[in-house]
Amino acid sequence: MSDQLNEDAVLQQLRTGEPFRKDDPLYAHFSTLVARTIRLCVAMNAQATELDQVRSRLSDIIGTAIDPSTTIFPPFHTNFGRFIRLGKNVFINHACSFLDIGGITIEDDVQIGPHVNLTSENHPLDPADRKTLLLQPVVIRRNAWIGAGATILPGITIGENAIVAAGSVVSRDVPPNTVVAGVPARVVKTL
Repeated sequence: MSDQLNEDAVLQQLRTGEPFRKDDPLYAHFSTLVARTIRLCVAMNAQATELDQVRSRLSDIIGTAIDPSTTIFPPFHTNFGRFIRLGKNVFINHACSFLDIGGITIEDDVQIGPHVNLTSENHPLDPADRKTLLLQPVVIRRNAWIGAGATILPGITIGENAIVAAGSVVSRDVPPNTVVAGVPARVVKTL
């Protein structure tokens, strides 16, 4: 099977959202894609000195052009990249980490503070199956603001205009037009 066919098969398998096990026949090809992403991220963070360069290199990583209105401050980290979707006028501050194998969608006008972690991946509790990837998308709706050091867990949607306070750990969906804070994050204010 050609490299492109292998890549397409891996992407199709992951898009199903089904658990992805280390003994899957496509796992070796998946590992090759991850290694490529890590290599490209290291190069982007070490060599891109202009915002346009960061945008261009990250576009190569995610496989689609990033709108010129979107700004990403390096360093920026992702383990896969192919399932990140960024809207227009998005701002991502320094040292963010996006684990996107389950999918990360960031709509227009979102602001993300420094050291934010978005993770769309988890593992089973059963020790015998712990290396399996469980995939659930993260969605950040229009005009949301994610504060510094916040962590958004798999399967979470942050509602339109919502604010996640700095340092929060979000383990359940955030309603639109609310402010959440804490560990675990809870609604503390309605906008």
